[in-house]
Amino acid sequence: MALAATAISPIPGNYRTALADPQWRAAMAEEYQALVDNDTWRLVPKPPGANIVTGKWIYKHKFHSDGTLARHKARWVVRGFTQRHGVDYGETFSPVVKPATIRVVLSIAASRHWPIHLFDMKNAFLHGRLEDLVYSQQPPGFVDPARPNHVCLLQHSLYGLKQTPWAWYQRFATYLR
Repeated sequence: MALAATAISPIPGNYRTALADPQWRAAMAEEYQALVDNDTWRLVPKPPGANIVTGKWIYKHKFHSDGTLARHKARWVVRGFTQRHGVDYGETFSPVVKPATIRVVLSIAASRHWPIHLFDMKNAFLHGRLEDLVYSQQPPGFVDPARPNHVCLLQHSLYGLKQTPWAWYQRFATYLR
């Protein structure tokens, strides 16, 4: 069986290089559209004295189990280390399940013949709602030409924010309750 060869564009070192490559540009556009569709932010004039969290594009190749290229993945992440405690975030704790606990629960379920279901939520962290006022720069390459000096007032969490795991946990726990 012959596998069709798919060209793998090298991982770009910066967003300008990525935008010049049609495959990476498409991956960035897909990520940006997911953020827009999720109402992740709204553009606002930069408030005086506000801390603007910076961000960057991260690039990765995703592969099928047979090792062939599945797709080019671009993700817009913010640099949480540019956040200030008490200004951009407060609570950050999110509970973590220990592997031993998972094994015990699965053992009990198997011994009692309970059905076990697994789900994977695409962009799960992006569904957490923020309670803090957090402003970020617009993603380079996707700056609104009508409002180039505006900043993103985040409505939902982004990868990299200090409070993202907590925001996702709060949303998920509320749903379960």
